[in-house]
Amino acid sequence: AESARALAYTPRSVAVQVNEGFGAQAGCGMAVARRAAVALLLACAGVPADAGDAAVTPLQKILSLLGDMSSKGKASKHEEEVEFAKFQQFCVGTREATTKSIDEASGHIEQLSADVAKGEADAEELATEISELEASVAQQEAELETATELRAKERADYSAAHKDLSESVNAVERAIAVLKSREADVPASLMQVQDMAGLPREAKAAIRSFLALASGDEDAPKANAYESQSGSIVGMLQNLLIKFQDQKLTLEKEEMNGKANFEMLAQKLSDNIKDNKRRTSEKTATKAQKLEDAAVAKGDLSTTQAGKAEDEKKLADTLTSCQSRSQEFEKNQVLRAEEIKAIEQAMEILGSDEVSGAADEHLPALLQLGSKRGTALVQLRGTESPQDAQKREHLIAFLKGRASSIGSRYLSLLATHAHADPFGKIKTMVKDLIVKLMEEANGEGDQKAYCDTELATNKQTRDNKQSEVEEISAGVDKHEAESAQLTQQLAELSDALGELRKEQAEATELRSTEKATNTAAIQDAKTAQVAVERATKVLKDFYGKADEASFIQGSAGIGQEMSEASKEPYTGMQSEQGGIVGFLEVILSDFARLETETTTAEDKAQAAFEKFMDESGEDIAVKETESSHKADKKQEVDATTGSLKKELALTQEELSAALEYFEKLKPECVDNGLSYADRVRMREEEIQSLQEALQILDQQDTA
Repeated sequence: AESARALAYTPRSVAVQVNEGFGAQAGCGMAVARRAAVALLLACAGVPADAGDAAVTPLQKILSLLGDMSSKGKASKHEEEVEFAKFQQFCVGTREATTKSIDEASGHIEQLSADVAKGEADAEELATEISELEASVAQQEAELETATELRAKERADYSAAHKDLSESVNAVERAIAVLKSREADVPASLMQVQDMAGLPREAKAAIRSFLALASGDEDAPKANAYESQSGSIVGMLQNLLIKFQDQKLTLEKEEMNGKANFEMLAQKLSDNIKDNKRRTSEKTATKAQKLEDAAVAKGDLSTTQAGKAEDEKKLADTLTSCQSRSQEFEKNQVLRAEEIKAIEQAMEILGSDEVSGAADEHLPALLQLGSKRGTALVQLRGTESPQDAQKREHLIAFLKGRASSIGSRYLSLLATHAHADPFGKIKTMVKDLIVKLMEEANGEGDQKAYCDTELATNKQTRDNKQSEVEEISAGVDKHEAESAQLTQQLAELSDALGELRKEQAEATELRSTEKATNTAAIQDAKTAQVAVERATKVLKDFYGKADEASFIQGSAGIGQEMSEASKEPYTGMQSEQGGIVGFLEVILSDFARLETETTTAEDKAQAAFEKFMDESGEDIAVKETESSHKADKKQEVDATTGSLKKELALTQEELSAALEYFEKLKPECVDNGLSYADRVRMREEEIQSLQEALQILDQQDTA
């Protein structure tokens, strides 16, 4: 079947498979109706059967061939379904695993981003706190240095003043002793006292007067005047001594208080400096740890983002490959199903009574007719001269050789006719074939230009629409994932807000109860203090009156005292007075301490409550704002998703239309086994071979 090798198999040309099995003449098309099937059978029966197949009718061979084709098509269709099922399972597994990996990576990226932001924010906040602590330490150290310098100055002033007062006390004491002993060094002692800086003017004047009297001045008083003046000077010096001693004692008390206050202040500042340095060290270490955690999180974030990008690329490539394979599978399945249906329809038609009866009735006669025709042709060729027979064989060999080399069905057909037809008829057939081939070449050129334009335009449209579909689908998936993530975040924010409001309600209730308890305790302490003070006053007033009565009785007279010596006056339970009053004062101090401590605790609790409410309120405001923003973002994302889905549907419709148009172009424009260049080359070789055959025939005519 040389002519069959020039044609490629397609589901639309079952007759070609018939040609391949039987070497039928060109033009045996697909049988789509009973009349066409009968005509096909009768036309194909014109080729003599081999001697070994004489008992098998052409119809039986056709049905056998079609049955084999149907079985092979069904088996191939089933094998393709099995292979595609495996491939589809691979696609689903890869898509699910990659999608899960991408979702997990997205969650990790969000968490790592939050960790990085939190670590950097905490480090920045710690840096601010460290700066404040360092500034506080510097300020406290400066205050301690200033207080130390001031204390040193106060100590120096105290030492000088204490020294002066001590010398003054010593001088006055010596002067008093000298005056009382009336020794000869009275003037010297008084002169020393007179030179003291803190001596009043009246004392200085009295001393000068006394010194003048003691010096024996003419105007000085007599001896009795000296005695009188000496007594007054002693009294004045004693008063002055008491004054100096009081000043000294006051100075010493002030020094003690100043020293105690300095020590308390220095201890407090030292403790604060030590505590602030400790806190600075701890916060510095915490800051370093936060920065280290943020750096680690950044590294993990970069790695996770790179892994996610690889997974997304893998998912996109997998989806593209699976979608392309799925489309190809669907097309192949439709094509195979239509092919099997066409074969079964042809078998049904050929197996009908109409075709089967016609074959049983006419085919044997046709076979006999063909045998007779072959015998007649042999007899006719037997009348040819040896030269003509040799030229005919040469022509037949030439046509068969060229038909075999270029796979031409026309040359093979012409070689078949060259066995029996006259040279004139063969020459006409050659000319007609040349004209027909040239017409086909011109028509196919126009068709080629049209097909190239349409196929190129359609391919560009399909590629563009496919790319748009994939891009929009990816956008839809991305926005749906973002919407789902926003929904989860909104739920988490709602739960967090509910928890914060619950904590605020619990804290408010607890604070109200605690405040009521503290208020009652403070009020009870105040009431108890008033009551204890009243009781103490009553006892003190009573025992005070009892003491006065005892004093009056004691001054009534010596006689009465002697007469009542045996009977002491009752002044109450004086021995227990101090104990009772002391107990009351202790109780009073306890109630005062209770009031103070409860008030302090209440203030601290109220401050802590207000701080908690402020911080939680701020947290609630931040979360509400974040929730509002995320809700707006989700609404925007959902709206975008809806728009993308509408756009996807329209683009998919355009892609489907382009694919349908491509299917329409396939029968006319898509090559089935041979390219356009191969067909042009084969046609040119056929025309050249026909022209050479025509030259051989022309030589025969000339001869």
